[in-house]
Amino acid sequence: MGKFSKVICWSILLLFAGSPLLAQQRPKQNTEQQTVPGRQNSPAQYNKPYVILISADGFRYNYMQKFNAVNLQRLSSGGVRAKSMIPAFPSLTFPNHYTLATGMYPAHHGLVDNTFFDPSLRRRYSIGNIKEVTDSIWYGGEPLWVLAEKQQLLSASFYWVGSEAPVQGIRPSYWYHYGMEIAMPERLAAVRDWLLLPDEKRPHLITFYFPEVDHEAHEHGPDAPETAAAVQLIDQTIGQLQAIIDSSKLPVNVIFVSDHGMSTVDTVNTLQPPAADTSKFWITVGDMTIHLYSKSKNPQEIQSQYEQLKAAANGYDVYLTSSTPRRWKYNSQNDRYGRIGDILIVPRYPRIFSWGNRRPIPGRHGYDPYRHKEMHASFYAWGPQIRSGRTISTFQNVHVYALITNLLGLKITTPTDSRNALSRKVLQ
Repeated sequence: MGKFSKVICWSILLLFAGSPLLAQQRPKQNTEQQTVPGRQNSPAQYNKPYVILISADGFRYNYMQKFNAVNLQRLSSGGVRAKSMIPAFPSLTFPNHYTLATGMYPAHHGLVDNTFFDPSLRRRYSIGNIKEVTDSIWYGGEPLWVLAEKQQLLSASFYWVGSEAPVQGIRPSYWYHYGMEIAMPERLAAVRDWLLLPDEKRPHLITFYFPEVDHEAHEHGPDAPETAAAVQLIDQTIGQLQAIIDSSKLPVNVIFVSDHGMSTVDTVNTLQPPAADTSKFWITVGDMTIHLYSKSKNPQEIQSQYEQLKAAANGYDVYLTSSTPRRWKYNSQNDRYGRIGDILIVPRYPRIFSWGNRRPIPGRHGYDPYRHKEMHASFYAWGPQIRSGRTISTFQNVHVYALITNLLGLKITTPTDSRNALSRKVLQ
């Protein structure tokens, strides 16, 4: 049986989400706003409310209280707070941002991991590969901005997974290439300028993404002073954004979410990727998942490889994709695009996979959110269409989609996994 060689390991490492090597694949950021010409709101949409959907990556469910985020506390106390929000499995950035945008579980919308392989395309998707990230072939479902634009309601995005790709041939009317070069005051100025546009050009849906908390929590740990400082930065920015909203005099509703939580992991007793037959399987490896894709789809080969891996498992679990936990909705029955490996390997909390000379980092996510509450995300909402002073129970993030479509009066035209129970709890 073939084993992971140094060559194979490093080729896989280049696909790993979060590696500094990945960042080098993106060219220097184009910081100019991208505008799709010729679009405008239909007059019937002029009096619709506005929604700003904010994601603070890695903003764990308890960070607002833990790090005393005073602006979020003040604003959410006048709106709706959830005790926590459950991300989809795997609790990683790209699958969950696209779940929030589409109201679909990862196995249904096609973005099944931060790094994965599509056997039918013979192509790998990785979040640091700009060529793949901007190719619409990877993105199923109907993102909120696509739904809105189809119904002549303009949208804008200051970063969101999928917004750089022409999903169904459509991008937001106003959007930016992702990068770290644009300072926070400039990002806020863009939102202010969008809200100052005339009725026919003003976006009613704005998505806005903050990476800072996730970055610091990965590098320093979820409880570190650097993470606390990042939470304070986001909180101050939210206060400044709300001042912009107040000055606009527009009926703007804010929905603040995160994609997942964060936990402290074991950086000493790291796991090496197990031996696998690379002549028979394509393999993608990340800290939190390993996918094995059978080249022949031979059931006997898959079963044999599974049994060998299962017998040797120590510190991780091995699954046939047909028998992963039902609560994940992450199996061969749900896998509409065939992008989940035939065999899936996941570490047991708090273990992580590591290889080569790569330094393990103390903060990680990706574990089963139904077993590890530290994976839970945040949800807060406030604004003129939002109930006041309510705390609601924990719910799955897939239902945020229906909430936003109800807020904006959009008709869902593609089947989703999103239901209206959340809307009944949140909306006036």
